[in-house]
Amino acid sequence: MSRPVSGLARRAMFAQETSEVFTLLCTIDHAELAEPIRVASDVVPEDVNGARLIPSRGNDFVCYPYEVDLPADDGESISQVTITIDNVDREIIRKLRAIHSPCAVTLEVVLTSSPDTVEAGPFEMTLKAVEYDALTISGTLAFEDFLTQAYPADTYNPADYPGVH
Repeated sequence: MSRPVSGLARRAMFAQETSEVFTLLCTIDHAELAEPIRVASDVVPEDVNGARLIPSRGNDFVCYPYEVDLPADDGESISQVTITIDNVDREIIRKLRAIHSPCAVTLEVVLTSSPDTVEAGPFEMTLKAVEYDALTISGTLAFEDFLTQAYPADTYNPADYPGVH
C-alpha cells in the first residue's frame, strides 16, 4: 500500500546516508487523565528542565526508551501490537494504575527534524492488559474489532420502532 510522505522523508528513505531520524510518537489518553501521557521513541539532544522533549504540534513528547512489536500480517486474525516502555521514573505507571478501563493510544511517525509533520499515522488503538515490573511497562494494543460488530448497527424491534410487528 502506498502512503504519502513529505519530500524530506522520501529523500531520507532513498538516500544512501542521512542524518534524518524517524521517531515514533505515542499518546496515551483517557478521560480520567488530567492530560495525556506523551512519549517519543528517540533521545534528542534538546534538554528542557531536565527532560528530553520532542515538541510536536503544540505538545511535548518526553523521550523514553520504548519498543512497539508489530504483529505478523497473516490475514487470519485481528492484529494486536505489543508496546513496552522503560519504567524510568515511575510517573507513567502511577498514572496508569489509577485508571480501571482501557486507554486510547495513538501512534504517529515523524522526523525529528520536522516533528510537526506526521509521516505515517495516526494509528489509533486501545491499550489493554497492562503489566509492569521494576524495569518495564508493557501492554497489548488492539485495533477496533470491526469484524464482530453487528451490521447493520441497529436492530428493528417493536420497542425501538413501534410500527414494526
